[in-house]
Order: sequence, then C-alpha cells, then structure tokens
Amino acid sequence: MKLCSPAFADGDAIPRKYTCDGDNVSPALSWQGTPQATKSLVLIMDDPDAPSGTFVHWILFDIPPAFSQLREGVRGVGMPGANSYRKVGYNGPCPPPGPAHRYFFKVYALDQLLRLRPGVIKAELEGAMQGHILDSGQLMGRYGR
Repeated sequence: MKLCSPAFADGDAIPRKYTCDGDNVSPALSWQGTPQATKSLVLIMDDPDAPSGTFVHWILFDIPPAFSQLREGVRGVGMPGANSYRKVGYNGPCPPPGPAHRYFFKVYALDQLLRLRPGVIKAELEGAMQGHILDSGQLMGRYGR
C-alpha cells in the first residue's frame, strides 16, 4: 500500500498547522493499493524519537475498507484509540527543543474488523492485529523545535 498526504511528502517537514504549535489538526491522508479482501483499516501515528520511547500520537481502527482517504481534521471515521497523552483522537507533533523527530503514519489493511473498545492502547491494538495484516504502507514526516 502507498500512503501519502497533500500536506507534506515522505521525509519532509510536517507543516506547523498539524502540530501543537499550530492548529493541532490531523493532516489529510490518502492511500492506494488496498487489498480486495480487506475488512477494515487501521491508522497509527507515532514518534520513535521521543525521549521516553515511542510516543503514540494517533490511533484509528475499524476504518471501513471503502475509505481511501481521510480529510484534514477528520472525525467520526473508525474507532479512536488512546494516544500517549491518554486521550483519544489526534495530538500532533510536540517534541522538546532539539533535533527534529520522525513521525510515522502507518496504515494497515486487515482481514477482519477488530471490534475493540474505543480508547484501546497501541500494544493491545497491535496484539489484536497479529496474523490479520494483509498489507501496510507508511509515510514519515519530520518536525523539530
């Protein structure tokens, strides 16, 4: 699968608008190549460069397979998981001062609906996804302060 955004190219800077220093809204995303057998999609955004270990910024799961994009600031699509702020929904890049961090947006095509509770954490979500991933794609953006 190929994941992209009209807001930034893979490896480029994430515009301030999508960070805690801006409007803190999720960027528009689109993907291609969803396998025909897909029953649901999962989106995870995380920062592996965070000082305390990988920091989760956004989780959406049980996204209908007919979707091939999410609009900017999307709400009401799929089920939200909990981010590392212990909140549901999108919380954009907000790194400490220093070198830019890498932020990975990952989309997964699954062969089933997960039917987990809203607010599930990444580890539990990844456990439920095991053995059900048909394909995946990722987009990486950078942000520093």
